[in-house]
Amino acid sequence: MKHLLNSAAVALILTGASAYANESVLTETAKPEQWAIQTGDYANQRYSELDQITRENVGDLRVAWTFSTGVLRGHEGGPLVIGDIMYVHTPFPNNIFALDLSDNGRILWRHTPQQDPEVIAVMCCDTVYRGVAYADGLIISHQADTTLVALDAMTGEVKWSVQTGDPAIGETNTATVMPVGDKVLVGVSGGEYGVRGRITAYNLSDGTEAWKAYSTGPDEEMLVNAETTMHLGEPIGADSSLNSWEGDQWKIGGGSTWGWFSYDPDLNLVYYGTGNPSTWNPSQRPGDNRWSMTIMARDADTGEAKWFYQKTPHDEWDYDGVNENILVDKEIDGEMRKLLVNFDRNGFAYTMDRESGELLVAEKFDPAVNWATEVDMDPESETYGRPMVVSEYSTAQNGEDTNTTGVCPAALGTKDQQPASYSPKTGLFYVPTNHVCMDYEPFRVAYTAGQPYVGATLSMYPAPDSHGGMGNFIAWDAVAGEIKWSLPEQFSVWSGALATAGDVVFYGTLEGFLKAVDAETGEELYSFKTPSGIIGNTMTYEHDGKQYIAVLSGVGGWAGIGLAAGLTNPNDGLGAVGGYAALSDYTELGGQLTVFELPD
Repeated sequence: MKHLLNSAAVALILTGASAYANESVLTETAKPEQWAIQTGDYANQRYSELDQITRENVGDLRVAWTFSTGVLRGHEGGPLVIGDIMYVHTPFPNNIFALDLSDNGRILWRHTPQQDPEVIAVMCCDTVYRGVAYADGLIISHQADTTLVALDAMTGEVKWSVQTGDPAIGETNTATVMPVGDKVLVGVSGGEYGVRGRITAYNLSDGTEAWKAYSTGPDEEMLVNAETTMHLGEPIGADSSLNSWEGDQWKIGGGSTWGWFSYDPDLNLVYYGTGNPSTWNPSQRPGDNRWSMTIMARDADTGEAKWFYQKTPHDEWDYDGVNENILVDKEIDGEMRKLLVNFDRNGFAYTMDRESGELLVAEKFDPAVNWATEVDMDPESETYGRPMVVSEYSTAQNGEDTNTTGVCPAALGTKDQQPASYSPKTGLFYVPTNHVCMDYEPFRVAYTAGQPYVGATLSMYPAPDSHGGMGNFIAWDAVAGEIKWSLPEQFSVWSGALATAGDVVFYGTLEGFLKAVDAETGEELYSFKTPSGIIGNTMTYEHDGKQYIAVLSGVGGWAGIGLAAGLTNPNDGLGAVGGYAALSDYTELGGQLTVFELPD
């Protein structure tokens, strides 16, 4: 019955206002037995209707089978399942495997791109990759060297490829892509190299460019309309970005787009975030540095911006704004609203009207956050929507060559890219978080194309006067703006969460444990130690009538960069090496997919 209802719902969607969406993506993501997009669905809810695995039987899980990727370093993202085929990716060199689920995971085809290893030198925070996408019979991969390639999903044959950036000036890729309509949306990494952020839409049919929207710069290059693109209910006005930078700093101003996309087919709006302004030394770039650190809502067909919201104006702490935007419909003050929920690196969780960009809730999702007291929620205030910065923790006010200590969160944020999940059954969001603080000393730095453009020295450590660990896994009420329950973890929870109709939520830990907890109470119901630390995103699928849970393990990412890259200086890895030094006592490198099942 569940499958029949989904098929009917898909038919209704495809004949209605969702005609803009890619029909193949809608069709495949509506089948609960599959996992057809990295985000779970266009709304980025990471929720599965599969319910064979429940809070009553999840403790009986066992390993069904495993697959070695043959690649070390950090394994982010997760596999896709379309029909009887599972698609598994690796970090650099971004190999792809098509595995036959009906034949013990036999490799149907493999794609092994030949990339210049020099690209590794300009990749910030490990050589991770957050996974491939599927649309129109194609597997779409955006490689570290910014090659966008479309492969035949059945054979692995290259149908087309296009270069989207230039690694020689620091442009790389770590993110997945989003197929929408007849296009695929692509971002760029490189904020630590002075790369000017953008998203680009390419035609799925042949890889030709359809439109491009920059994060900073002239209105025409940002695809904004001074009168109709809104920020907190007001038009942004002409030259809104140019007026917020000194001179031509916007040209190397960052605002990179290495996070997640979400999409509302009814509104035909795509949502994503922009990253930190360059450089990390705020004294070198006075002004609000628009539109870095911003949630953007754009028309998927044309790229024209409908609304922006800048979460951290004039960023002083590297609180990239690229985290996922989760789309839900919920009642607020007796009225059903189309909402967008964002758990930002800066430690505030935002609930917004995704149609208008109205700010509804902004609250801390870790009590340790101290760089700001609150977000001004008074629409009549001159500082409406802005965080109220605490002078003691302001690296700009304290100045260059001054070590600002005790800032919470650290630069890697209260949550980095590791995606949260949402359960429509409980109405709660399940959020993997970092519980980490830092010392931050900015210094003057000169820009040279292709060279690091950071300008700050950092050290990281657990939040003081707390549970002693560096992470929490929390359940969040986005309407009330409050934590419902919180599970302390020894290290940051760098794995994406999965919520299921079986009332179980899954996530992984940096030590390598896959954990299952009760969606209502947070009670731990199951854990299993995989061969390496988990920074991959848990997913689920059904094959031959049986539900499976799968996750990539392979320690790395920013938190695990010391292990992944063999770094030992505590200040290396932008301050993460010292903070996570103890991680080497618990895990080691290794790339493996582990698949779990219930006993027959």
